[in-house]
Amino acid sequence: MEFVLRDGKGKDFLFPVNPEEVTISRQKGLDTVNILSSGEFDFPQGDKVKEISFASFFPKTFDESFCRGKEEELPDPQTAMNKLNEFLALKTPLRFIISKTAVNVPVFVASHQSTFRGGEPGDVSFEITLRTWRELKVMKTAAGAGNGKAANATAINKKPRVDMKAKNKTYTVKPGDSLSKIAKLELGNSSEWNRIYQLNKKLIGNNPNAIKPGQKLVLP
Repeated sequence: MEFVLRDGKGKDFLFPVNPEEVTISRQKGLDTVNILSSGEFDFPQGDKVKEISFASFFPKTFDESFCRGKEEELPDPQTAMNKLNEFLALKTPLRFIISKTAVNVPVFVASHQSTFRGGEPGDVSFEITLRTWRELKVMKTAAGAGNGKAANATAINKKPRVDMKAKNKTYTVKPGDSLSKIAKLELGNSSEWNRIYQLNKKLIGNNPNAIKPGQKLVLP
């Protein structure tokens, strides 16, 4: 599975490390009307624009155990971060693709946040939010009362609110995983393994190396 942003010229930007999870937010479009003393009423207006968000990191050095693509194609973390800045400034949509899934949609980069963590110099962690793009539609609407004519009106897509609620993140252990590897992938610093161990000590037991595939670990 690969996560790709493709520009209008067909050039792909491959995210080198797959995120652990992807959040796709869908909302129902509602117009709220206040009818005198009767209170507020909601009228459905179709689906709102979807948001796709995920977090990962750009590694300084290639590690075939979790990096996608080829070693010689691994972008410098600073260069990759600047590329996201370029995408953020674009006025034309990109195409977001998750291979081996049905996700293949036009999007804009709505926001991204970069984080530099100690212990793993050179790596850059990031969070990114994409908003699916759809073309503006022209529809016929009734004109003002009395003239009997129709006028063209442009349907404007309304922006949904971003979900700001914090969620507890978990990680499902895979074959070949270790706590240090999980800490590197999820926290950007392999030396943070002990924090994961302390949170999951009852599940893992006295030996931090005894994690088993299928166990769901709580992350700091």
